[in-house]
Amino acid sequence: MLRQVFMTKNEMTFPVSGTGSAGMEFCLANLIEPGDEVVVGMNGVFGSRLKDVAERCGARVVAVEAPWGRIIEADQIAKALRGRRAKLVAVVHAETSTGVLTPVDEISRLAHENGALFVLDAVTSLGGCPVKVDEWEVDAVYSGTQKCLNCPPGLAPVSLSPRALEAAGKRKTKVQSWYLDVNLLASYWGQERVYHHTAPITMNYALHEGLRLILEEGLEVRWRRHEQNHLALKAGLAELGLEITSQAGHQLWPLNAVGVPDSVDEAFVRKRLLRDFGMEIGAGLGPLKGKIWRIGLMGENCTEENVDAILKGLKLAIKNGH
Repeated sequence: MLRQVFMTKNEMTFPVSGTGSAGMEFCLANLIEPGDEVVVGMNGVFGSRLKDVAERCGARVVAVEAPWGRIIEADQIAKALRGRRAKLVAVVHAETSTGVLTPVDEISRLAHENGALFVLDAVTSLGGCPVKVDEWEVDAVYSGTQKCLNCPPGLAPVSLSPRALEAAGKRKTKVQSWYLDVNLLASYWGQERVYHHTAPITMNYALHEGLRLILEEGLEVRWRRHEQNHLALKAGLAELGLEITSQAGHQLWPLNAVGVPDSVDEAFVRKRLLRDFGMEIGAGLGPLKGKIWRIGLMGENCTEENVDAILKGLKLAIKNGH
């Protein structure tokens, strides 16, 4: 079922025992050796985390930066790759901190043309908008169970292409993390069933049920539901004089970054929503702290009723928050 949701035939597709950040570390730790040059897209919190983790793996990181709320452009990646022998290119598909969705098929093509592997962060996109691992030729991808897969946090679904597995198997040095070493985990998850660690089996059951519900609904239907509720929220926000701040044409459906008017107390509105309406929305992070609200419409939480509820709640909370 995980292969179906990732839209891949990759044999090495399984849930890492850990949250989405463990999935990030799994992909990078297995593919990076000390001294490797890697290109990392940075346009929010999780792009910055990719850079940090890659450096901890011993990589020489070439950072490709874009303003928070804008996509990483393919031309930027092409420029960064020019004249280099990069081991991999890593970008965040859906940047949770800014609500922007970066198109990645062209970036993947550029990576492969330059002999690099392509790594994708799909934590907030998997199950909520198209993630086409095989079609986009993604070599390593990771996600998290608590976003659009609608499960409790605690597992990081991952998938490695045959090229990525080959690279991990041909390492000259051991993977720096014993726990996340795919060469050991392959025996655990494969036919041999060699003991490796005690898996959080209740979480695996939860993921099984979450994936079953996704496939029962249908991926295309699920994507459209997230898109339609995003558009309904966007229209309702416009009636309140509010707008989504992420780059037009690349706005993420499951995570909506809403600009806070200068005259409004950002924290007061969030507290009022929680206290009076039982609704919690996220604050801005980093340079967007105090400037945006982050409204999630993910999985079973992505409904017309919830869109209507948050719009009504915002209208009243903002009225009292001036």
